[in-house]
Amino acid sequence: MSYLVDITLDDSALPEPTAEIAQERRVAIFDLLQENEFSVMREGAPEGPYKLLLGMQDRRLVFTITTENDEPAGQFMLSLSPLKQVIKDYFAICESYFKAVTSMPPAQIEAIDMGRRGIHDEGSVQLQERLEGKIETDKMTARRLFTLICALHFGG
Repeated sequence: MSYLVDITLDDSALPEPTAEIAQERRVAIFDLLQENEFSVMREGAPEGPYKLLLGMQDRRLVFTITTENDEPAGQFMLSLSPLKQVIKDYFAICESYFKAVTSMPPAQIEAIDMGRRGIHDEGSVQLQERLEGKIETDKMTARRLFTLICALHFGG
């Protein structure tokens, strides 16, 4: 399986992110580049490593993929509608988690965190299903991409 060597966010069509969201995006990209598995499944697509340009266009998520040497490898657009509810749930539980950290006992924080991880897993599985036949990733890469998509989506 191939992997990503560069990730760029095209947020030119989105409002300026808050400092917190900008930081979340940087962390998500850093984590994703540390270890990932990412292959383009399109027939005739060149092998990686790949660069990924991730953006939003007409309320769709756009994956523009090139090789390390900038050879086009594919472009895929995904509607965010099927992921809308899990993204909304993820934002809601993250907000609860951040509030809990400041005022609740460790056992309650841990319970909320387990729920947060469960919703995060659900989002990454849905993302892998949406990418089926286009892009293949391992579980951890899908989780990190879901985090990045949430951070990108939050700015929109």
